[in-house]
Amino acid sequence: MSKVRLAIVRQKYRPDGGAERFISRALEALDDNSLELNIITRSWQGDPKPNWHLHICNPKKWGRISRERGFAAAARACWEREQFDIVQSHERIAGCDIFRAGDGVHRVWLQQRARVISPFQRKLASLSAYHRYVMKAEETMFRSPALKKIICNSLMVKNDIMRCFQVPEDKFAVIYNAIDSQRFSPATEEQRQLSRATLQLPVTAKVFIYVGSGFERKGLKACIDALAATNAHLLVVGQDKQQSHYVSLAHSLGCENRVHFLGVQHNVIPLYHAADGLILPTLYDPFPNVILEAMACGLPVITSMTCGGAEFIVDGDQGFVCDALDIASLTAAAAAIPLKTADSRMGDAARERILPYSPQQLASQLYTLYQQVLQQPDK
Repeated sequence: MSKVRLAIVRQKYRPDGGAERFISRALEALDDNSLELNIITRSWQGDPKPNWHLHICNPKKWGRISRERGFAAAARACWEREQFDIVQSHERIAGCDIFRAGDGVHRVWLQQRARVISPFQRKLASLSAYHRYVMKAEETMFRSPALKKIICNSLMVKNDIMRCFQVPEDKFAVIYNAIDSQRFSPATEEQRQLSRATLQLPVTAKVFIYVGSGFERKGLKACIDALAATNAHLLVVGQDKQQSHYVSLAHSLGCENRVHFLGVQHNVIPLYHAADGLILPTLYDPFPNVILEAMACGLPVITSMTCGGAEFIVDGDQGFVCDALDIASLTAAAAAIPLKTADSRMGDAARERILPYSPQQLASQLYTLYQQVLQQPDK
């Protein structure tokens, strides 16, 4: 029996990216004798397994639109030349068999971002040729007759796509991200103490962790505003060109000694072990992996209604869900999260909630999806 030739399209593979972690976990789980795994990419960081076939498509670029359009054309030419059995794109490129909507809907993101930017910035966004290009590429892809299935990692994104593009429901597969709950596990008391000592955190302090690059979208300002009214510490993991603005914000609110900017960390587990909860009031996020990671580590989560991760949280059970800009509710939620050493029930419930979402389950769901796509006639 011949192998199914599967091509995964991702413009730039970055080991710390959420989409890339989905890809790597999926490919590792799917790595069997029935599939030939191919990656179409502009650049790949790290070492793919020997039996993963890389197809580098790196045309010249002169700006953001040129970058997107050039890669789309090169990737499409590659998969048409290679005649793969299934093309699964993580980029907005018309003609793929499967699209994974890991970034959600661009139009909805712009609507949410408009809540936190100035009128002048909103005007610039409305005139942006780049945003118009992305929205047009998105619409063309969703309306393409070649598109057989759309993978969404949350019901929120599925509903956004159906509302914005009137895509029929039978084209969707909601497949939540996988988490290795053996690797991401709750801290022992010794691990907690060691992590706090390394970070020079008080043993008895309440500590929240925020993980995400792109501070505006991920809601760091709301985190700092909310926690300034408490005595809690905040570990900020990630990077942003405007980090100095957030440092100044913490200083202006008098909490600079409790907000710790740690940059990008390749191993976040010790930082989860130092924390009592995750706070991520993101403006718009389909379902960030960090929520699964934190919950697997036994941390309750505070997140927003515009985050797909909210689907895993019942208020007061696994954490709390608030509007991304409701500082009073975020502060109240932070106050309601207990010290893990005093009461671990909320964190235990968080871990229990994510246990079914293993790489093996992800592989099984994807394999079933691929079989469905292979059986559908081309249009």
